Amino acid sequence: MLLCQRNGKPFHIPTVAKEVFDVSGAGDTVIAAFTLAITAGASPVEAAIFSNHAAGIVVGKFGTAAVKPEELIESFRDSQ
Repeated sequence: MLLCQRNGKPFHIPTVAKEVFDVSGAGDTVIAAFTLAITAGASPVEAAIFSNHAAGIVVGKFGTAAVKPEELIESFRDSQ
């Protein structure tokens, strides 16, 4: 993922996806997760990292899928 900000350098975020089965809905997941994070007070960089994790989860599932909070927590733990 690449976050471009008006007054800063582009911020590159490598994928956290372990396996990719289906990219259907990944963009929708990114938009929804990014918006959720921003409205909860995250910075754009934090929101991009959060939404990258969410997208990494959904592409590892077949078909369109939802992300459970437990899956996000596990994704962040696994990335440390």
